[in-house]
Amino acid sequence: MIAASLGNTELLKLRKTAFLCSRKIPASVVLKCYDWAIEQRDQGNCIISGFHSKIEKDVFHYLLAGTQPVIMVLARGMKKKIGPDLRTVVNAGRLLMITPFAENVKRISAETAGKRNRFMIELADDVVIGFASKNGMLERLLADVKGKKVSWIQE
Repeated sequence: MIAASLGNTELLKLRKTAFLCSRKIPASVVLKCYDWAIEQRDQGNCIISGFHSKIEKDVFHYLLAGTQPVIMVLARGMKKKIGPDLRTVVNAGRLLMITPFAENVKRISAETAGKRNRFMIELADDVVIGFASKNGMLERLLADVKGKKVSWIQE
C-alpha cells in the first residue's frame, strides 16, 4: 500500500520494470548496467527503483536524461523537500515518488530497504537485477519472488 506519493500517479498504470542492484558490484557489470539504462531510456520504458545504491543512482541519472517515466520508491517516509532537478521532472509528469512508509519513518535501514524492495517487486511487471551479492539481502529476497519474470544483467 502506498502511504504517500509525489508526482504523476498515472505512471502506476504503465508497464513497469523494477531495477535492483546490490551495493557492491563488480566493475565488469557496471558498464552493462549503464548500457541497460540507456537502452531503457531510448525505448521509453517505465523503470521503478529505489535508486539508492551507487549503481542505482547512476542508472537514475541516465534515465533522467531521457523523456520516459520513472518511479522512485523510498525506503523511508516521503521527503519534505526535493531539489530543483527532481522538481522539474516531477512537474513534467515524468517522475513519481512513492513510499509504503508513514511520514514518521525518517531513516533508511536494512529492514526498510527490504520492505521497499518487496513493495517495488509487487508493483512491477518485470524485474531486472544488475547484480546480487552471494548470500546478500537481494539474493535472499529474489528466492521469494513468484510469478514475475526476473532478468539478470550480470550474466
